[in-house]
Amino acid sequence: MTTKQISNGVVHKLPTDLREALRADKKALALWEDITPLARNEWICWTISPKKPETRADHVKRVVSELKEGMRRPCCWLGCIHRTDKSISPSVRWVLGAKQS
Repeated sequence: MTTKQISNGVVHKLPTDLREALRADKKALALWEDITPLARNEWICWTISPKKPETRADHVKRVVSELKEGMRRPCCWLGCIHRTDKSISPSVRWVLGAKQS
C-alpha cells in the first residue's frame, strides 16, 4: 500500500512527529494540504522551535487541534527566521535582540 506524500513547508521539511500526528487525523491532514506552503512552513518552524521535548510534543498536538479550529497559521508567532528569500522584519529583529539581552 502506498501512502500519499504529505506536503512540506517552503524552508522546512515536515518532521516525523508532526507527520505522524497529521496522518492519524484525516481532517487535520486535509486542512494541512489546503493551506499554503508558507503557512505550512510557519507551523513546522513553530513546532520545531521549542527546546524542551514536552513543549514540542504540545506544539505537535496543537497544530492538529488548531488546524481543526480553523487557524491557518500559528497565533502570535513571529514567523520563520530561517527563510533566506526575504529579510527579517524590523519588529522581529527587535524581538530577537530583546530575547538576547
